[in-house]
Amino acid sequence: MKKGNHSGKNYKQFWKLSRKEFNTDHLSLTKGGDLVVYEGNYQYNVRELAEKYGTPLKVMFPYIIEQRVEDLMDLFAACIREYKYKGRFHYHYPMKANQNREFVMPIISEGGNLETTSANELWVVKRLWQQHRFNSRIKVICNGPKTDQYLALIAELKRNGLDIVPIIEDLSERDALQKFRGQVGVRVAIDLKVRSYWDKRVERFGLTPNEIYEMGKIHNLTLLHYHTGSEVLYEADMLRPLRRAMEIYYKLKQINPTLDTINIGGGFPVNFNGKEKWATRGLVHSIIRFMAKFCEENNLQHPNIICEWGSYMVASAQLTVFSVLNAKLIPKATAKQWYVIDGSFMTHLLDTWAVHRQWHIVPVNYANNKNLTRTWLAGLSCDSDDKYTRGGSYILLPRLEDLQNGDKQYIAFLDTGNYQDGFDNHHCLNATPEKVVCQNGDVTVVRKRQTADEIGEMFGW
Repeated sequence: MKKGNHSGKNYKQFWKLSRKEFNTDHLSLTKGGDLVVYEGNYQYNVRELAEKYGTPLKVMFPYIIEQRVEDLMDLFAACIREYKYKGRFHYHYPMKANQNREFVMPIISEGGNLETTSANELWVVKRLWQQHRFNSRIKVICNGPKTDQYLALIAELKRNGLDIVPIIEDLSERDALQKFRGQVGVRVAIDLKVRSYWDKRVERFGLTPNEIYEMGKIHNLTLLHYHTGSEVLYEADMLRPLRRAMEIYYKLKQINPTLDTINIGGGFPVNFNGKEKWATRGLVHSIIRFMAKFCEENNLQHPNIICEWGSYMVASAQLTVFSVLNAKLIPKATAKQWYVIDGSFMTHLLDTWAVHRQWHIVPVNYANNKNLTRTWLAGLSCDSDDKYTRGGSYILLPRLEDLQNGDKQYIAFLDTGNYQDGFDNHHCLNATPEKVVCQNGDVTVVRKRQTADEIGEMFGW
């Protein structure tokens, strides 16, 4: 085993806690080395939560989402004032990032709008609309392939007074929306390669610029939408597509005077692996500065701006906690031991396997232990892919032999609030974890851990 290299150093700094650039400004450590989460003057001890509710455990913090929505809106507003930009900014939350009520409602409460990609997501919006859970100022954008069910629900909600904008993504959708009595948008496929985690060698979404131009005047067209990548790696790769999109917007505006909004989509990255990336403030300044200059140079009315940064908004609002069951020596590798956890990456954190996500992992307890060991993590399922090795490197964690009084070693995966809940599955019939929400100093169980009977029943037993 290897002695850790953080002896005598600041433990918070070593684990990259209380750092805004790593999305950990709400995390800290007690003197005893326990991970804690701050909500104003409230404090949640993650070790105590794990001991009380068991593991695997998902812990969600709505106030983090509220703060991020507020910060983003304030930042855009400040930049709009600074550059004397005449258009407005609107945030639309892409529900596919996490459809849980505890994630959606905080965004609505802070003035965020919604974006859906399926009839079932729009059904959730319908339910909220019928319950009068949000007012008439909210706007909903509908992306994704439009099935008959999806189109019928869009038309129904429009008749019932919801401000809803379907986005035309192929020519058949244009025909289907010919009689739609409301605003529509169109999605353009920008032929531009960016450096991101999304393979864009072949684009399957949207229409080419020429296809859109050949459509001529589109009835009630108000919005041009594009999306170029997921977790874009460089700020320049957020701005190059914007320039191309604005060139298309300018031409389209000559044919469709009602066009007044550009939707720059998603793609803002999250520091999943604890490595610093470019800052939100710099990008927003660059966006507004470019838009103002482009419009001035082309004598163009300033369009409204929409963004759909989903992972950026919700990832840091949840962490997933496991306990280490045992350790197994690794004869020849950069890591010295397997730490076997009481959950499954292929069940509970599918991106570990699906897109080889590199996570920011911190100990929940014993985080101030001077002796660390190089580990790889193994999941519970009987599958060779159920592991996490940080791309063949290693994860430093406290030594199990240093635990005292029969303690368990708990570890937390940070930034698990986006997509992982929707990807939960039952590979090897593993159970869905318990989920708790921490808000206003209280802890509430919102989803209980599934029993063997419940899982068996799902599979007909």
